[in-house]
This record gives sequence, structure tokens and C-alpha cells, in this order.
Amino acid sequence: MERRAKTTHPVLEIIARRWSPRAFAPDLPSKDELASIFEAARWAPSCFNGQPWRFIVTTKDDAGSFQKALSCLREQNIIWAQNAPVLAFLVAGENFEHNGKPNPWSDLDCGLAMGQLILQAESMGWSAHVMAGFHPDKVREAFKVPEGFDLLAAFVIGKAGDPETLPEDLKERETASRERKPLSGTVFSGNWGRSMF
Repeated sequence: MERRAKTTHPVLEIIARRWSPRAFAPDLPSKDELASIFEAARWAPSCFNGQPWRFIVTTKDDAGSFQKALSCLREQNIIWAQNAPVLAFLVAGENFEHNGKPNPWSDLDCGLAMGQLILQAESMGWSAHVMAGFHPDKVREAFKVPEGFDLLAAFVIGKAGDPETLPEDLKERETASRERKPLSGTVFSGNWGRSMF
């Protein structure tokens, strides 16, 4: 299913076609494909080149780990995420490794890595859906995440599937038109609220 964004200004095609499906086909990415997807994240920019991101990745071919990860999601996300072939978590280091001091830009750096991961996946025919609906404490316990690392997000990777496989409320969201705030409400010049465009 294609859901290309109706942009008001030209953007890269990969950005226009990227979206976050909830219906997934059962296809499982190969180890090499996953390595390329995470390699893209590896090369994201970061403050002091600190690279604070870490990923916990589970796949359907390791049913025990996948079920453990699934149990860390909130119920509304389990409903659809259980059909994705890859379920993972983004983790952020709280301190710089080079001096042990708090890294106030860690979340930004991890967001940049996630953005590159998403676009790399999209370029290879895979889709990613990032979610906040998970239990960080459950992830920390289940996967033995040490102190000094913060659980930021859960996400799935897979091939977009048939929206008919979703419950009615999710099917509606899956097929609804895509909307974004206009640039006039998000990009300011001179003073806050004064639109640049």
C-alpha cells in the first residue's frame, strides 16, 4: 500500500513515501539487511562523536526473545506489533563515555540515529514504526539494561501488509489521509511565532 505524502515543497522521494504502518507482512529481513539498516544508524552525527545509541533487537525467528519484547509493550501496541517480524528498543547512554559527564544531547543524537535507520530501511523496501507505548522498566528487567542507559522508544521493522488484517479502529488510522502542521506554524524567523514561510 502506498501512502505518499502530499508535500507543499519538494522533498526527497524516500521522505515523501515513508510512513509508519501497523499492518505487516510476515517477511523477515535477512541478517545482512538488518546489518545495513543498523549500519545507517551507526553513522549518524552525535555530540563529541559520542554515539550514545544502543539497540535491543528481537526477531520472529527467535520466538522466546520476541515474546519477551512483546510483553514489554502496552496492550494497544501488542495488538498490531505482534505481526511485525522485528521488534526492537532504542536505548540512550546518559553520560559521555570520554569524560563520564551527563550528555544533555543524548536523546537528540539517538533521534538522529533512528531517523537514519528509518530512511535506510525505507530505501531497502522495509518500513519502521516507532512507538512510545511500552514499559521501560519491563524492558530494563527483561533484557538486563544497566543503569546509565535510558529506554527511549520501541519500534518494529517489516514490510507493510494488508490493512484488512487490522481491527476496525486501526484499519481506519492505517488508511486515513496523512496530515502535517504547515511550515508557517513550525518554522519561525526573527521572533517566536513569526513564520519564515
